[in-house]
Amino acid sequence: MTRAPQDIILAPVITEKSAGEIADGKYTFKVDVNATKTEVKMAVEKLFNVKVVAVNTANFDGKVKRQRYQFGRTPAFKKAVVTIDTEGKDATYLAKGGKTTKVGAKYKTSIEEFGFGQ
Repeated sequence: MTRAPQDIILAPVITEKSAGEIADGKYTFKVDVNATKTEVKMAVEKLFNVKVVAVNTANFDGKVKRQRYQFGRTPAFKKAVVTIDTEGKDATYLAKGGKTTKVGAKYKTSIEEFGFGQ
């Protein structure tokens, strides 16, 4: 059973490091712990209409925190760094009769939602 893209991509991770990587076409998201790289790729392509080149994921365990005499854990989470295609090249192909036909770029070259921008 497939899940909705909104269930896979939970929130953007906006830090100083992730903001610096936006110029290279790398966007960082907090994703569902059980999401695979393929699911993350399809969710980002569907939500933002961009072409995903690569997905890198990292699992983070919850930290042990203490409040007075009680110990507890913060929740574990998964982070995904998604690299998108920043060069939206126009495609050309041969049509009927040997004529060259030009098609505009199908995908966007940046993600403007969530405060991301270039």
